[in-house]
Amino acid sequence: MLSMFILAGMAGYTQTKITGTVKDNRGHIIAGASIAVKGSYDGGVSDSTGHYSFKTFEKGAQVVVASNIGYKSFEQPVTIAADPIEIPFVLKEEVSELKAVTVTAGSFEAGDKKRAATVLSSLDVVTTGGANADITAVVKTLPGAQQVGEQEGLFVRGGAGYETKQFIDGTVVNNPFYSSVQDIAQRGRFSPFLFKGTVFSTGGYSALYGQALSSALILESVDIPERSEAQASLSPIFLGAGLQEVAKDKKSSWGAQYNYTNVAAYFALVPQKPDYFKMPQYHTADYNFRVKTKKGGIVKFYTQFNANQLGLRRPNIDDPTLKNAFSLKNTNWYNNLSWRENLGQGWKMNLGFSYSTDHNDIVNQVQNANNLPVTTGQVWIDSTNFGLTSRGDLSQFKAVFDKRLSGISVIRFGGEYQYSYNKSLYNQYNSLLTDHFKSLFSEADLYLTNDIAAKAGVRFEQSSLINKANIAPRLSLAYKTGQGGQMSIAYGIFYQKPENTYLYATRNFGYTKATHYIINYVKNTTLQTFRAEVFYKKYDDLIKTFPVYNNDGSGYAKGLEFFWRDKKTFSGLDYWISYSYLDTKRDYLNYPMRLQPNFAANHTASLVMKKFVTKINTGFNFTYSFATGRPYYFLKQNGSKYDITDQGKTISYNNLGFSMNYLKSFGKAYGVFVLSVTNVLNQDLIYGYNYTHDGSRKEAITPPAPRFIFFGLFLSWGVDRTQDAINNNL
Repeated sequence: MLSMFILAGMAGYTQTKITGTVKDNRGHIIAGASIAVKGSYDGGVSDSTGHYSFKTFEKGAQVVVASNIGYKSFEQPVTIAADPIEIPFVLKEEVSELKAVTVTAGSFEAGDKKRAATVLSSLDVVTTGGANADITAVVKTLPGAQQVGEQEGLFVRGGAGYETKQFIDGTVVNNPFYSSVQDIAQRGRFSPFLFKGTVFSTGGYSALYGQALSSALILESVDIPERSEAQASLSPIFLGAGLQEVAKDKKSSWGAQYNYTNVAAYFALVPQKPDYFKMPQYHTADYNFRVKTKKGGIVKFYTQFNANQLGLRRPNIDDPTLKNAFSLKNTNWYNNLSWRENLGQGWKMNLGFSYSTDHNDIVNQVQNANNLPVTTGQVWIDSTNFGLTSRGDLSQFKAVFDKRLSGISVIRFGGEYQYSYNKSLYNQYNSLLTDHFKSLFSEADLYLTNDIAAKAGVRFEQSSLINKANIAPRLSLAYKTGQGGQMSIAYGIFYQKPENTYLYATRNFGYTKATHYIINYVKNTTLQTFRAEVFYKKYDDLIKTFPVYNNDGSGYAKGLEFFWRDKKTFSGLDYWISYSYLDTKRDYLNYPMRLQPNFAANHTASLVMKKFVTKINTGFNFTYSFATGRPYYFLKQNGSKYDITDQGKTISYNNLGFSMNYLKSFGKAYGVFVLSVTNVLNQDLIYGYNYTHDGSRKEAITPPAPRFIFFGLFLSWGVDRTQDAINNNL
């Protein structure tokens, strides 16, 4: 009798069957999705075909919910009765920072662990064969950069060295390299270990940055170090010592370092082509302070002071019985203060302030065989006698505000103010240039799905020095083509003020202009990266210096680039290969027509290999760089025009660099012995030619010595750098 009552009761609560499918918004099956009647225990899971089926006792107005990791949940109101119900669900993918496509056209990013396309790290810089821990030398092994060895700077995609700017924590660095010496490239001022992140943009870079026609090298300094550390370095070339102290709560740190470089002993062992009457000496001291804020932000301060001097003699090209004696004294002081803060409700703030001052005292003197100054009466020789005293200051403030939109989309906007002061005394001629430079910018990162992203921005700039303004739009799009693969396109307009060299002559200039078009494809896995990119760059309003100073120059650059990095195929071997093809011509300065500039090679390639042998705690690093010959010209004035009276191309550039790192513990100290050699195979390196005043004779521009050899010991107490080196190369 009791069983009859139970059966009668259940008849009033019969189960209803709910079925359907779960797919994404592109029609792809979603397996493993959870479907349930909201507020009940009734539900099911979609199978490998995307279908689901379950029964429920619930009746009346209900809500059925479908959810899956990586997708937005979807709620479907229904009325449940006795009849079966079919509900097809379409879930939209949840846009997340780890899964979302990234805009990569024109940029190499490194140091951001959230991205698989890591190309360059601080340890990469110090373990690249023959680079001698110089950031620029390592960047030259990436696609787009030219192998220019006679002057400092990054020459990118047909652009001159001054068309690439370097930024630290958002603000531009006015003098990133040591002062120029004719035909001898100078290295960068900053240690690679100062930075945790690197973006090398060969074009199409963010609207947050400006005043660079071709490229931007964007560097982000480290935050709080993991632990306190003392350092010392010793070599025949330099001595150094430093200390980094981290608070016990790891919320603040400070550090200081000093290095002294003197190459007298090295030059005594390795003869140099120039006759150095004053050996190159460098003093470098720096200090840093970092503190975390209560809201999770950080304040960072860095200051560096450099002082260096040198003097050298070389034969006068017009009269080999005479000499050109060149001497240089330089002091440089750089300061950078930044504050990154979370403001709440999706807002972030980045403030940056920097100040630098650079002083040069340069004398060039024609001397006889007894090293005494002479006057010949020949204008083309006597005009090379000069004295130059210069000072260049740059103060800048930059503010950027970010607002998180839906998902991970962000809009950012801000402004920048720079005050530059440049004063020079050339022989008896005084010149002064001051500029109040202002800019406003806005940019949005828009993620429509995990597969589609866009970066759109615009930048406004105004210079009081040339009394001109500009508006520069930027746009990039990215589409994920599959697992680890994506395509990107980028378009942008970029402006740059003329260099001070020309502004000292006249301020009747406008901005120079470059328009970039870029398409690229990137494929990433955990241990491998493939990248291909094509580009076209149109130059307008370049500087012409003949017959008058104006902005009538023009040009173009186009080409394709490939990059492959592999840590997987060969056990324990990390290598990358880069190749660049460049077709570029420009009509600027005193060029009589559009010509391939003398800093541009058509084909450039690099192979970098790194192998760490754990049994002997030693890393072996090789870098081979190749470039086809660069053009050279002798332009002779012929009335109202210049004629090309001699031209050709240099021999191809071939350079094999090598370095070896041996790791050894000394009690509580961790040591790294470093041996580095450039041009191991003693190849002839010719960068171009210098001509006599009439072009009747030319001399090849070559390095001061066939190769450079460095040996040193680096010690640290408190941080085991050896394990970092091992882990990076396994």
